[in-house]
Amino acid sequence: MHLRIGCQIEFHCDTATPLLALVHPHSSLVADLESPEQLQVQPDRAYEVLADQAGNRWCRLLAPPGRTSLHYAATIHCPDETDPVRATVGPCRIEALPIDTYRFLNASTYCDTAALMDLAWSRFAAIPRGWPLVQAICDWVHEQIRFDYAAVTPEKRASDALAEGAGVCRDYAHLAITLCRCLNIPARYCTGYLGYTGIPQGEAPVDFSAWFEVFLTDRWYVFDARHNIPRCGRVLIARGRDAADVPFLRSFGAHQLTGFEVITEELTLSIRCGAGADQAGDAALLGETNQLGG
Repeated sequence: MHLRIGCQIEFHCDTATPLLALVHPHSSLVADLESPEQLQVQPDRAYEVLADQAGNRWCRLLAPPGRTSLHYAATIHCPDETDPVRATVGPCRIEALPIDTYRFLNASTYCDTAALMDLAWSRFAAIPRGWPLVQAICDWVHEQIRFDYAAVTPEKRASDALAEGAGVCRDYAHLAITLCRCLNIPARYCTGYLGYTGIPQGEAPVDFSAWFEVFLTDRWYVFDARHNIPRCGRVLIARGRDAADVPFLRSFGAHQLTGFEVITEELTLSIRCGAGADQAGDAALLGETNQLGG
């Protein structure tokens, strides 16, 4: 399938402020891009796109005092298949884990393992290790949290989301990641473009999405506690220990978010082949604004 992806972010700074934005697809997906990436910053100013050790591509710039807008647009090819389901995949023994996976067993800003350790072992210890255990965690988390934009708070940890019983996609991911880590399963946070590709259109605006990956047997696998069904059309932007590692906007000084929109839509053959399709789509992307979600 072919997707149009992009975003529009508007914010205000009182003084000149350095910032990093995560809007570009992950380095591993650059070869799948089907058109040159478009990045517009207004007021016009210099920026650079830099990849970190995890392959996350950060846009770095110095925002001026006042209003700044950042517009990103691209088209990308994605597999038509949904997330793979490998119900017979087993765990990786702790003593055999790749050395760089151990840090994904530790607590992190939003994944407070100490608070949920007893719960994790009392509820899930009897479930067969490997895929069945991770899926059981996803099933349980999916039932415990009600999706609610009004429940968004920047400081909410996994244990808070469980106690409140409400949150957005990143809260589902944080809770599932935390429970996996409690049970010695390396788990890492993912953020990216997803939208309503392959499922009926919902009422909530399209937003950056959050899911997670776990290390089983000899590789990482995708899981999604929020939707809890195999999805197609995921476009990874970044991976980290949790959302604190990979915010879509990180400023080194105060800023106020004033506008936010994310586009993730499948392109039909007629749109991809039609004259002026890219220009028309880009104009639509830059002309709409949705509220901030999660």
